[in-house]
Amino acid sequence: MRRLVSACLIGLAFGAPAKAQGRASTSTGRLLSCAETIALVKQEGAVVLAVPKGPPERFVRDRSFCTFSEIAELRFVPTRDNPQCPVGYRCREPGFEEWDW
Repeated sequence: MRRLVSACLIGLAFGAPAKAQGRASTSTGRLLSCAETIALVKQEGAVVLAVPKGPPERFVRDRSFCTFSEIAELRFVPTRDNPQCPVGYRCREPGFEEWDW
């Protein structure tokens, strides 16, 4: 239940419902501040949330939540009090040019 509530709150920071563990959540109208959103990602470790003008994204606390071949890239999203809040990291496969040969 805690994960569902957390995902709901973080989804509200971006004006749309979020999903956690494959379950949809509902909106209560509360927007989170940048500090609250960062704390939530750190507490949960990994959350999926809706972002403006795009599909939902998974945000993680650190690289340990990514697969072996992925890198963690810092992401910024708008919150109630900060249009560029560094909420956490996004796991992604590096491009060919990013490999350190």
